[in-house]
Amino acid sequence: MGRRIDYYDDPNAPKANSLVPAVNVVVENDKGEILMIRRTDNDNWALPGGAIDIGESVAQAAIRETKEETGIDIEVINLVGIYSDPRHVIHYTSNNEVRQEFSILLTARAVAGTPVTSDESREVRWLQRVDYKDLKMDPSMRKRISDYETHPGSSIIN
Repeated sequence: MGRRIDYYDDPNAPKANSLVPAVNVVVENDKGEILMIRRTDNDNWALPGGAIDIGESVAQAAIRETKEETGIDIEVINLVGIYSDPRHVIHYTSNNEVRQEFSILLTARAVAGTPVTSDESREVRWLQRVDYKDLKMDPSMRKRISDYETHPGSSIIN
């Protein structure tokens, strides 16, 4: 399996050679905990999500990716923001693809399921805010979570 390497504002980063729309999802349960995964490709903690496939909507991709990575069924609620900063590139070493960031962040609520791992998630956990503050995660993911927490009801365009 290849690795995922995130670069932000790094003059030594490889140049982007693709732009792939993706979605991430802040999923809350009835206790106010947020669903997080520990990725298998870089060992970082992240919100569930991934590329939007041809023929599916943003909401359908959010539902599919969350189920695939966590085992949790969701209902999409709202938009948090759109993240397309060209200074953030993601290098997938398996095929040498270097994507410019383009991610849509949504909120959702859990409706069914039990957390399970997948090929993409080494761990899946419901976490309180205090529990994920010190976890290893990419700065762009930390920004998404911070935007969710600090800008309720507002949409971020970055």
